[in-house]
Amino acid sequence: MNSLLLLVLISICWADHHSDNYTVDHDRDIHIQAENGPRLLVEAEQAKVFSHRGGNITLPCKFYRDPTALGSGTHKIRIKWTKLTSDYLKEVDVFVSMGYHKKTYGGYQGRVFLKGGSDNDASLVITDLTLEDYGRYKCEVIEGLEDDTAVVALDLQGVVFPYFPRLGRYNLNFHEAQQACLDQDAVIASFDQLYDAWRGGLDWCNAGWLSDGSVQYPITKPREPCGGQNTVPGVRNYGFWDKDKSRYDVFCFTSNFNGRFYYLIHPTKLTYDEAVQACLSDGAQIAKVGQIFAAWKLLGYDRCDAGWMADGSVRYPISRPRRRCSPIEAAVRFVGFPDKKHKLFGVYCFRAYN
Repeated sequence: MNSLLLLVLISICWADHHSDNYTVDHDRDIHIQAENGPRLLVEAEQAKVFSHRGGNITLPCKFYRDPTALGSGTHKIRIKWTKLTSDYLKEVDVFVSMGYHKKTYGGYQGRVFLKGGSDNDASLVITDLTLEDYGRYKCEVIEGLEDDTAVVALDLQGVVFPYFPRLGRYNLNFHEAQQACLDQDAVIASFDQLYDAWRGGLDWCNAGWLSDGSVQYPITKPREPCGGQNTVPGVRNYGFWDKDKSRYDVFCFTSNFNGRFYYLIHPTKLTYDEAVQACLSDGAQIAKVGQIFAAWKLLGYDRCDAGWMADGSVRYPISRPRRRCSPIEAAVRFVGFPDKKHKLFGVYCFRAYN
């Protein structure tokens, strides 16, 4: 009997001692172990959020502290947001906050702020999203010697398109490829963006640069000139090449635009210079390749008239395949890079909204 009483007393003491090591937030059932586990926990309610160029987005992040921990609440909370890059050793500073002190970096200035929905809310709001904002962001919360992080991916609605200049295929090194996309109202695509495009049906037999410096191309219909007829569909990987000396095409990514893309109704066909001037006279500019792809993919723009583009190419967008207008598939059809002085076509213009 005495031994049984002793066992009960030991069990009660053990339970009382260990119950002091846990705190429970009854709304979220989050447990923080003070003695052996972390005293600060950071988490993102969503691993990925979606938006589009020009939109606003909240990157979710909340932190939870152990109120029983020694020194809890005596240190100022420091919140730091950074953007991760393909080089995992490098991060781009976005925003830092500690008390009343706040600092925003680079192109994020004037566009980011903490949501501040509650005392433990470290969520970051990004306004007027740009193509460059796409990527993975790290939320880091620091209190004294304690810190923890969470990662949120920002995905943008958009379209991936292959691109090569007037010089022809396989003429761009990595840096020229980046600039070529920028010139066409786009950015160089990431592997994830190309992979999503491949899953959506993109099939292109020419290798192109991606943002991580790799060279790849998407194949949905295996065939002999494109890796072999007996191979499986997929994104073919050429690996990483010299960014200065190696030359390939490029895969670009663009998203929604704030403006009007249209085919200019004109009484006559035009040379390239006449096309540029015609758009200017209409209060617009000659459209870029990224804009015709965005209008086609995101707005369903369809026109069976070949027209000049800003880079000197001639293209037309078909959303409804039909006879004499891309009968097999919906696509932005590429006519080529005609002689600018002697060949005559229509023109696609773009008028930006203020």
